[in-house]
Amino acid sequence: MHKKIVTVLVSLLFILVFFSTVTQKTYAFSENQTLKVSNNTFHRWEPTLQGTQTLIFGCAGDADKLDPADVTDGESTARTDSIFEGLVEYKSGSAEIEPCLATSWNVSADGKNITFSLRQDVKFHDGTDFNADAVVFSFERQYNTSHPYNQYGEWAYWGYMFSDIQKVEKIDNYTVNIVLRKPNAAMMTSLAMFTVAIVSPTNAELWKEDAFKHPVGTGPFKFYNWIVDDHITLLANEEYWRGKPKVDKLIFKVMMDPSERLLALQTNAIQGMEFPDPSSFDIIKADHNLTFLAEPGMNIGYVAINNGYGYNDSNHNGVHDPDEPWVQTPGYFAPFTNKSVRQAINYAVNKTSIIENCYGETAIVAKNGMPPFMLGYNDEIVDYPYDPLRAKELLTEAGYPNGFNITLWVMPVSRPYMFDPSKIGEAIQSYLEDVNIHVEIYQIDWSTYLAKTQAGEHSICLLGWTGDNGDPDNFMNVLYGANQCTLGTATNVAFYNNSEVQDLFTAALQTYDTTERAELYEEAQVIIHEDAPFVYLAHANQHLVFRQNVKGFIMNPVGRMFFYSVEITEIPHETKNAFIVGKISDRTTIDDIIVFQVVKIRIITFNPFNVTLYTSGEEFTILKEHLGFIGERYIFSFCKIQN
Repeated sequence: MHKKIVTVLVSLLFILVFFSTVTQKTYAFSENQTLKVSNNTFHRWEPTLQGTQTLIFGCAGDADKLDPADVTDGESTARTDSIFEGLVEYKSGSAEIEPCLATSWNVSADGKNITFSLRQDVKFHDGTDFNADAVVFSFERQYNTSHPYNQYGEWAYWGYMFSDIQKVEKIDNYTVNIVLRKPNAAMMTSLAMFTVAIVSPTNAELWKEDAFKHPVGTGPFKFYNWIVDDHITLLANEEYWRGKPKVDKLIFKVMMDPSERLLALQTNAIQGMEFPDPSSFDIIKADHNLTFLAEPGMNIGYVAINNGYGYNDSNHNGVHDPDEPWVQTPGYFAPFTNKSVRQAINYAVNKTSIIENCYGETAIVAKNGMPPFMLGYNDEIVDYPYDPLRAKELLTEAGYPNGFNITLWVMPVSRPYMFDPSKIGEAIQSYLEDVNIHVEIYQIDWSTYLAKTQAGEHSICLLGWTGDNGDPDNFMNVLYGANQCTLGTATNVAFYNNSEVQDLFTAALQTYDTTERAELYEEAQVIIHEDAPFVYLAHANQHLVFRQNVKGFIMNPVGRMFFYSVEITEIPHETKNAFIVGKISDRTTIDDIIVFQVVKIRIITFNPFNVTLYTSGEEFTILKEHLGFIGERYIFSFCKIQN
């Protein structure tokens, strides 16, 4: 058993101990459950928690769900990317694809059939086989409304990324064929997305509507438990087909405040974090114990102005059909149906100031709805300048000389495209007040925020997007296409439904000629700019920070996070001042020494400040004469500790 020798530093001063119990939702692997498939019996995985490498990653928010096909947010995919895999994947550090669960594929001459050979001898975490049946199940549950598991998800991505798939068919146990309705220039890169990762059919059968709480894939890490709004724990998949990961335990810890995340990272309470506050960049770069990672971001942060009309996709084909009427969104607000009002809001917002003061100059001003390095970006467009006088003129022309009142929905969590949504929301509130648009800010929890904005309940909101596959369709069609104004699953949360723009997007997706595709996207951007359904704010760089001894993490341009290659190297022990509270495990030792088990121990160092929670099983030995007792079971001390 691992032990640490603790010697007393200073005499005891005082202690105030406060114990509290918080009720939290917990989802976990059921260790005793037995699964049955035909005549074979499969036993649930029984985890071993004695790993030598634990990586705790500080996150700005919790996951929404852990079903990769039924999520749209980065916090969820940050977890699912370690649990699940797809037929193809992105090469390390790029948006190019390479084989994963498929070993090879062939595309037919007409571009409408893609045949995949599948990797053999791969197991799901529940011990069942990965095969063609699992692939068909994972796809069909999303597109076939008669499938018994279609009812358990919203499958938002299917409609705007995969609606060209007509069916997925099994050829034999390790061969599948994807049949397309028409050629799709983005399909192969789209197949590397998280939403078509392969799930265990057996696990889905076991948990049904609760499968998103108990995920089972083929990936390098297995799900262990989920304490909602606190942390999700994954353990290394010892049977992983590529070989066991070097990290034994991977914990995604919710820490909404970036300052809290950085403090925890500096003191090794966590070993990595996302979305550092730009105001802390100099501190991070000066700390030799930290590694600062930065890459250009494939993203867009924006203000979405609800244009007022969406539709119900009654046949779930991801396309607005003639028999599906446009209906008012729940957040319908008459002034925002007027183009002049939307243009006025664009003129009213000082985007340059927001970049300087809210992004710390770690982003560039956005004038179009996709990053400038992507195919089809129209750099000829002249952005709306900051001009509050012109904004007032347009409001007067539109019949609102005295302005109006609105509620601005502001995200509660940091995202790659918006590090500090609250601060940005307050800045926009101030700019709009200057043109007599009176703003009340509204915030709710992240999961509810996503659901309600997708349903169109807002009149105006902050949101954004990180690209999924490196293709312009993943920005243009997904965010600004009329087909994506589906009430309840919208990704076009401005509910901007210009049919001419949608036709341009559809044509661009069906041509493999890159020059022609670029021209179609450029034309669409001109129309969108004139209609002003969004205030495009920023394209932000993506930033991550790790402890210096965390090696092997490679940033991905589409913002995905993969931890398989990560390892924690040894670092020299360092001695820190500490305050310890622990539970006594053995009072029968010699008179001047006492051993206590770390059940709920908190180490708080003073240079710098630190909080570290150790797991059960670790022990400390401490001089009894320098301890303080709390009842019969707990002790405390100021001391030096080597860690």
